[in-house]
Amino acid sequence: MKMKFVWSIALLVAATTMMNIAECWEEKPANIASGVIRVGGKVLCQDCTDGWNEWVSGNKPIEGCIVSVTCMDDRKRIVYYGSDKTDKSGEFEVTIDEYIHGKKINPETCFTRLVSSPDPICNIPTDFAGGKTGVKLGRPTIMYRDIIKHVLGPFYYTTPMCDEPDTNDNDNDNENYGNSYANEKNY
Repeated sequence: MKMKFVWSIALLVAATTMMNIAECWEEKPANIASGVIRVGGKVLCQDCTDGWNEWVSGNKPIEGCIVSVTCMDDRKRIVYYGSDKTDKSGEFEVTIDEYIHGKKINPETCFTRLVSSPDPICNIPTDFAGGKTGVKLGRPTIMYRDIIKHVLGPFYYTTPMCDEPDTNDNDNDNENYGNSYANEKNY
């Protein structure tokens, strides 16, 4: 008798847990084709050691840079992380399924940022267009059928000679030294 009671309680707890999980899951409607979210842009090198005209219009694309896209859920947990390398013209494009593990991705909870540059000279990320700290996706640039596209950037890397040193005298920044994303976003 006691064993039946224990099994009954265990089954009740398991059923309740499964129902709670099922309520949190937003299933993809069966009659709608799965769409995709595309995030694209360009990565360029901007060298401040050149003259003004070369600095303004002399941006060159960097091949092989890694750009990442991270999407969060409502609880600030990562539900998607992807990256892409830039091609010869410095362009990247990350494709995200609209539904991941049964949950719909909200593009407004995604951000894109620079990760690395293979260029031995132009490898310091800048915050022009938010490439260093990350850019949240806003309104899509293109919407057509099941495709939503966000065109960002361009993002820029620069040379070590052009990197502006951090002159902030705030003592509270010691714990996040070198982590500009944490400083900017207060994580």
